Amino acid sequence: MADVCVLLIEGTNCEQETCRAFESVGLDAELVHLKQLTGDCKKEWRRKLFDYRVLMLPGGWSAGDYVRAGAIFAARIKSRLRGEIGEFVDSGNLVGGICNGFQILTEMGLLPAFEGMSEAPVACLTNNLCSSFQCRPTYIRHVNRCRFTGELGGGCVMQIPVAHAEGRFTFGEREGELFSELIDNNQIVFRYCMENGDDAEGRFPWNPNGSLYDIAGICNPEGNVLGLMPHPERVIDVIQETDWTRKKDREYGDGRLLFESVAKYLKKR
Repeated sequence: MADVCVLLIEGTNCEQETCRAFESVGLDAELVHLKQLTGDCKKEWRRKLFDYRVLMLPGGWSAGDYVRAGAIFAARIKSRLRGEIGEFVDSGNLVGGICNGFQILTEMGLLPAFEGMSEAPVACLTNNLCSSFQCRPTYIRHVNRCRFTGELGGGCVMQIPVAHAEGRFTFGEREGELFSELIDNNQIVFRYCMENGDDAEGRFPWNPNGSLYDIAGICNPEGNVLGLMPHPERVIDVIQETDWTRKKDREYGDGRLLFESVAKYLKKR
């Protein structure tokens, strides 16, 4: 069976790029519809979550992002696979979510998961403060290492594009209480920044959505669940970066480092 399960339903649209990204670093990735994990399909199409070592939720507009971004996909997963997902995470396997995937993980209670998978969301990826869809290159700085970022140095700055309308990370009314816990647990993995690595300080367009503390990606306390709003799978090759003509000495784009980190982690495990 494959190393990576790239999970999809109607509306997911970044699954092919995500598979290609994993395959570019030597991992086997398989596109799997949610119905294949729940058994609502032909017997020969069925899959088991524990046949994989990584569960990846790609970007897109799952179920049209009705209700809230990622809410329907998250509800479908929890209604049938909650126990299995919890066991998968507790066993040390990796779970990642990019853009819509991050929204789904938050809706599922798998992030920030201060005390494990929560019954209800405690954080939200909500409307961009600029009130418009943002599709642009951004710079993010690596803040804390997790199991998805072993190949990234501290303070590493990467050029990764975003494409979202609901990417502003917030705790809402509980911000004062929960933000300090996120900091204390070293759960902030990536922050939006300026090209030279300086803090964006919430300034548009360096911070494209107004996210709290310029948060671009977080992990759970154990470091094996990662949610990231920017799209690393879209900059695997250097020619996919906006300034690639200045980087002719490089073959790979910044996004590849995350997938290399996953491959090396799995090899050691």
